[in-house]
Amino acid sequence: MADNENLENENVEKVRKIIKGTRIAMLTHQDEDGHLVSRPMATQEVDFDGTVRFIAERASDQGLAIQKNPEVNVAYSGSGSWVSLCGTARIVNDPDKLRELWSSFTDSWLEGGPENPNNVLIEIDAHTVEYWDTPGGSKITQVANLLKSRVTGETVEGDSGVVNL
Repeated sequence: MADNENLENENVEKVRKIIKGTRIAMLTHQDEDGHLVSRPMATQEVDFDGTVRFIAERASDQGLAIQKNPEVNVAYSGSGSWVSLCGTARIVNDPDKLRELWSSFTDSWLEGGPENPNNVLIEIDAHTVEYWDTPGGSKITQVANLLKSRVTGETVEGDSGVVNL
């Protein structure tokens, strides 16, 4: 049991590291016709604990869609690593939390600041999270691994795992 718990903690830490290094995610939801739609979102509070948060407008397409069908996917892709998080989203009215997370970057995209009742948090509680991380992580190491694979005929083994929350 302790080994499984240690592995789970290690996997959560890897997910946290990838999300922290990426920050911009693609939030995928279903539109009113049932089609999947993805939009870029800036992650707030990158200390992943099973929940990710975004600031959005309540009346935006994704805000309205989430209220109708809260099952979403959040994908991060960065320097040789990715995270795919599947979970349940909700709209949260919390002006204090909005003030805490608000930045000049957010000000560039949304009007009225945290006091605007149309500005809300989208919180997503993860069901499962999958990740993949290339060995070495850097672009130079990735190229070296690809060259090594071409020469030896062996495939590149990455670090991957699933976190069930």
